[in-house]
Order: sequence, then structure tokens, then C-alpha cells
Amino acid sequence: MPEKTEPEKISKVSIIISKGSLEGIYPGLIMANGARAEGMEANLFFTFFGLDAIHRNRIDHIKVATVGNPAMHIPTLLGGLPGMSALATHMMSKKMEDLDIPPIHEFIEMISDTGAGLYACQASVDMFGLTREDFVAEVKDIITVGDFYDLAAGGQIIFT
Repeated sequence: MPEKTEPEKISKVSIIISKGSLEGIYPGLIMANGARAEGMEANLFFTFFGLDAIHRNRIDHIKVATVGNPAMHIPTLLGGLPGMSALATHMMSKKMEDLDIPPIHEFIEMISDTGAGLYACQASVDMFGLTREDFVAEVKDIITVGDFYDLAAGGQIIFT
């Protein structure tokens, strides 16, 4: 009977963040932080609306998506009422603060300080008419999808 071998441990992850809401950004940040805490190499690739997480003027204004979000367990019509997104964001932010989960800007700084790479997607930057100056200092570079695949080579890719 052949010996069982343990699966090879993950040593590198590249995480794609494409959504610009709290529930779309935090999973990738938490996974990158956890990867770095476990000694793994980690890269974050921000594309489409995920760019808001690293946008200098938007990073502190990310909200919970209440419309069309089945996890909210409220009808879409109610989610669209004025103030619902602000209320849900306030409640979620308070809960995260109670759990000692930092705000996005602070989390981005922490992850960058651990040596993780933070990158903006060139195609999305071009599509939205952005420049390097639009992003927080922790962003290492604006790269193409091909460059991202080169960075990700030999590791796991996670799409949040």
C-alpha cells in the first residue's frame, strides 16, 4: 500500500480584488494579511471597482452594497432606500471595530508594511482615466494582466 504524502503547503498567493464595496474588499485584505502572517508571499491585484480600495480619495468612503446583495437578507427595494447603505456601512464598521479589524486604509498600510505587493490593473486604470497620483503610496506599481500572471507564477490565484 503506497504511503500517504501530505499535500504541499501554499507558499505564495496572488489575490484579485475587483469589487468596490466593504464586503468585496475585506475578504482579500484579510486573506493577504493571513498569508503574510503564515510566512507566505502575497500580492494584491486591484481591478475594476476594486481600485476604490487603493484610490486616494475613495479609500475612506467605501460602503456596504445593499442593493442586489442577497446576503443582506432584505428586499432589493428596501436596500435602495436613501440612507440604507450608510446605515449598513455604519453597522458593519462598528462591528469590525469591536472585532479589532482595522479600517481599509490602515489595513492597506499594515499589509504593505509586511512586504506584500499591492498593484493596480493597467487596463482598469486606463478605462477609468486614472493616474499613479490617484492611488495611495502603498501601491507598488500599475501593471498589466500579463505582469500579474508573472508575479503569480508558481503560486495560487484567489479571486474575491
